[in-house]
Amino acid sequence: MIEIMDTTLRDGEQTSGVSFAPQEKLSIARLLLEELHVDRIEIASARVSDGEFASVSRVAQWAKSHGHIDQIEVLGFVDDHLSLDWIKNSGCKVINLLLKGSLNHCTYQLKKTPEQHVKDIKQVLANAKQMDMTVNVYLEDWSNGMRESEDYVYYMVDSLKNESIKRFMLPDTLGILNPDETRHFCEKMITRYPDLHFDFHAHNDYDLAVANVFEAVKAGVHGVHVTINGLGERAGNAPLSSVIALFHDHLNLKTNLQEDKINSVSKVVETYSGIRIPPNKPVVGDNVFTQVAGIHADGDNKKNLYYNDLLPERFGRERQYALGKTSGKANILKNLQQLGIELDDEMTQRVTQRVIELGDKKEMVSMDELPYIVSDVLKNHQEDQDVKILNYSLSLTYGLRPMATVKMEINGEIYEQSASGDGQYNAVSKAMWKIYHKLNKPTPELLDYVVVIPPGGKTDAFVQTIITWKFNEKVFKTRGLDGDQTVAAIKATIKMLNIINE
Repeated sequence: MIEIMDTTLRDGEQTSGVSFAPQEKLSIARLLLEELHVDRIEIASARVSDGEFASVSRVAQWAKSHGHIDQIEVLGFVDDHLSLDWIKNSGCKVINLLLKGSLNHCTYQLKKTPEQHVKDIKQVLANAKQMDMTVNVYLEDWSNGMRESEDYVYYMVDSLKNESIKRFMLPDTLGILNPDETRHFCEKMITRYPDLHFDFHAHNDYDLAVANVFEAVKAGVHGVHVTINGLGERAGNAPLSSVIALFHDHLNLKTNLQEDKINSVSKVVETYSGIRIPPNKPVVGDNVFTQVAGIHADGDNKKNLYYNDLLPERFGRERQYALGKTSGKANILKNLQQLGIELDDEMTQRVTQRVIELGDKKEMVSMDELPYIVSDVLKNHQEDQDVKILNYSLSLTYGLRPMATVKMEINGEIYEQSASGDGQYNAVSKAMWKIYHKLNKPTPELLDYVVVIPPGGKTDAFVQTIITWKFNEKVFKTRGLDGDQTVAAIKATIKMLNIINE
């Protein structure tokens, strides 16, 4: 057995632009533990914010009532008792303590000697023992430590190996390792400390995260860290889907993972995160079980000549045959995905109402669209809106610039302006900004504008518009959902104006 720790809710949430709403965090935690059956999940960093504390407390409350509390972990710091108190008060019992795994980090970031750092760590460990907390430790920047200050790494582990530490976790923090180094460094640790439990934590800066996990496991580590869809800081972490396929097929390792749930969970996280899965991503990409060439479809019909061990049925999917210039007689076969989303009664009622409202615009809402509707409700519901759009008129005439007239209510007052633009949304936003400029109100900078439709590409599909803004040096995203792209963008803009409204 190899132990799988998923850190989508902590390291994965450090992906640029990703922030999970509390209900989304709880939904993902439930899917990871009860659908996928990962062994452990890391859900947050201590002391981040009051909002994060509330989210962690909510997950902890659910985990305790469902027998999972010992599988919930939170990153903490060498800060005497502050992180421990934060984690304990949230209802969690496991701290993943962040230590310095390289001499450079210890010397230049902490500005301490190794001896001073160990003394501080032991104080936290003593506090954790008094509080009946389980401790795992991260040796941050361990990969650079093994390259440049190996004796320091050994000093740290020698000093802590007899303490009450359940797991020593070896992160390639900056994603610098290649497979040969990974195996060599892991073998050194395991040979020197055969009685310790080691995890390996990969980053994908050189696109080697999965290969490095492969070598770490061959070297004998006991656990690995992954994220759904490879989310994570910079180039991301090792994706769970690829790692599991590798373990089961190439290493013949046993895990507790339920392969047939991987795809549905990946799609939920894709929707909640706003980070699209590349169509050619192994196991979970839209295209990876799609045969385009007619000769492939023909071979599959005769004796599955173009199959490999990665059968789509293993992962809750079906093989598809796309219609295109090379597809011949092949047919497209698409099934709606079972999502496994669980919401509380209040959110279920809101989502139901939203489906009814959107359903008025077309005959049917598909299962592929449902995650977008759920995400829109969870992220964008606002009880009170100080900024409202009352009416708007859009004019698009061939040979002329698009025109828009907008009537808005801002803090109880009504304003109206018209403007032309390079496109319909540009005209709408210019009309809005005219109102704001007359009121001497600041307006944000639009950094990015992304339009997302559910899988399938149907012309009547709902559109999710995700706009990235910059205001007062803060970068954030808002989303809108509608059958029309411009209307979805207007909804996202109103969400933004309510956020920045003073």
